[in-house]
Amino acid sequence: MGHNHQHHGHGHGSDVQDEKLLGRAFLLIAGFMLVEVIGGVMANSLTLLADAGHMFLDATALGFSWYSLRLSRRSGDHNLSYGYHRYQVLASLFNGVTLLGLVAWILVEAFGRLLSPEGMLPIPALIVATAGFLVNILAYRWLHRAQDTATVRSAALHVLGDLLGSAAAIIAALTVYLTGWLYADPLLAVVIAAILGRGAWGVFKQSAHILLEGVPDGIDLKEIKSTLTARVAGVQEVHHVHAWALTAEKPMVTLHATVEEDSDLGNVMERLKTVLQEDFGIDHSTIQVEHGPCPDD
Repeated sequence: MGHNHQHHGHGHGSDVQDEKLLGRAFLLIAGFMLVEVIGGVMANSLTLLADAGHMFLDATALGFSWYSLRLSRRSGDHNLSYGYHRYQVLASLFNGVTLLGLVAWILVEAFGRLLSPEGMLPIPALIVATAGFLVNILAYRWLHRAQDTATVRSAALHVLGDLLGSAAAIIAALTVYLTGWLYADPLLAVVIAAILGRGAWGVFKQSAHILLEGVPDGIDLKEIKSTLTARVAGVQEVHHVHAWALTAEKPMVTLHATVEEDSDLGNVMERLKTVLQEDFGIDHSTIQVEHGPCPDD
């Protein structure tokens, strides 16, 4: 067949590690946000104040992502039989929406500054922006050490946006200090908005797709049908195939398999599950085996 679907395990230990790294990044970003607000007011720097607003959104998103990971470690109960994994997806959706809102706000601010640029004190702005850049590098490195999940990716995107915002504030402060040209800031802001917008749309789209029970990326239902029929002895037909995901890393499948009358059903079931896991990275499947016509048709 030539397909090789990657499946990334994400166990309890790595969830705890992710939670710690997200919590640490949240405290760092939230703490420095206050420094940026004070620095922005003192230097009359709209760039710093905008970046402080960005940091506020980041802190909120990081805090929500951290809390969602805590919730997702709970086992299933009578209210949520699959457990609390979907809180990670909700956190990612929230992060994507806030990022898109932030992009719109940056574009509006940039347009305003292009029409009516304002002066600022470049040296204090440069000092605070440089400190912010270093803080964001540290937070981004922490998140980079975490598992590659949608929750962590969306949180890391927020921090990356902040990193770009700090870089823009540094360049804007240097430009004002060296040349007095005030248009560098809004022009750089538009570039940042374009980069952030692309990432934000990806996070929003993936999260919405999961919540709508869409077929996970990399899984082809027709390929599942043909592979199972070809590789599992005794299987005549595979139908009613449905695939969705609890999170981007936890795909799930339900299907019906029509098998030959004299087949060992336990053997067929075991083989079907093995092929799903080895070929498609699906380790949770619900399979109904049938002799003759499907009772659901």
